[in-house]
Amino acid sequence: MGITMREAYGRALASLGERDERVVVLDADVSKSTRSVVFLERFPERFFNVGIAEGNMMNIAGGLASCGKIPFVNTFSFLLTLRAGEQLRTGVAYPRLNVKVAGAYIGLSDSFDGATHQDVMDIAVTRAMPNMTVLSLSDHVMAARAVRAAAEFDGPVYLRLHRNETPDLSREEDPFTIGKAVLHRDGSDVTLIPTGIMVGKALEAADLLAKEGISAAVLEIHTIKPIDVEAIVKYADQTGALVTAEEHNILGGLGGAVAEVLGEHRPAVLERVGVADTFAESGAYDALLKKYGLTAEAIVAAARKALARRLTWRSRRRGAHEGRKRCI
Repeated sequence: MGITMREAYGRALASLGERDERVVVLDADVSKSTRSVVFLERFPERFFNVGIAEGNMMNIAGGLASCGKIPFVNTFSFLLTLRAGEQLRTGVAYPRLNVKVAGAYIGLSDSFDGATHQDVMDIAVTRAMPNMTVLSLSDHVMAARAVRAAAEFDGPVYLRLHRNETPDLSREEDPFTIGKAVLHRDGSDVTLIPTGIMVGKALEAADLLAKEGISAAVLEIHTIKPIDVEAIVKYADQTGALVTAEEHNILGGLGGAVAEVLGEHRPAVLERVGVADTFAESGAYDALLKKYGLTAEAIVAAARKALARRLTWRSRRRGAHEGRKRCI
């Protein structure tokens, strides 16, 4: 385990502020939680605490961007995408302003505050907004790289940041390129496609599957939009069986995005691991992950199901092909 994703984000933000005076930071009175306080301590003249007024904060960020600044907007993700969702859509995404939106405490990570504060729909909201780029990070190294990449990108970006410590997964040889997946492990039988903290779970699952003689590729998707169509199609061809894994509702998130790619480019068997279209509850974080099926074991079960479906699907296709040959 390393530092938390949000702490790495705060440090990267402060480092970015040293290199680029255009960077300004806005927060809605929770800077100690989002860790934008690290920027505040070094650059108080470029930090704006707007109080509990998230919609106003988003519009202020749009105004700053229109004046040539690079604003980073911070609060809990559900407040950014829902309470300030109208301002994000109309005041940032529609005019394609250069605003970076950092949603903290994503998924179930605000575990003890319950369903009102947990956010399992932010990917669905942001990826449906035209002009938005959506990043979902897996560890503190990835979070720091994403800050730099977002700042260099011209246009609105949503960064999905976890509350808790996460395993160190990123390697030095893994560059962070917006729109490009990261291959952690190659495989020939099934492809696991995780995002966020589910990358670690997918790697555990791949180890468990290997003990059963099943070769699993692990393809991390850190950019939900624009998604890496080329990589997904490649592994649809290579394995024919895919499993997505996300700390998000299975509707409208990574699983939905991958299904769209397969439907448009390459039919293949797909199983989705995520929150099964339900609100969660208050409780210990690890207990919630287990209860709502966000585990390595759930990914293994989905992989077995995908492989069984692929076998049936291929058998039916062969049968249909033989039937056509007999008719000829």
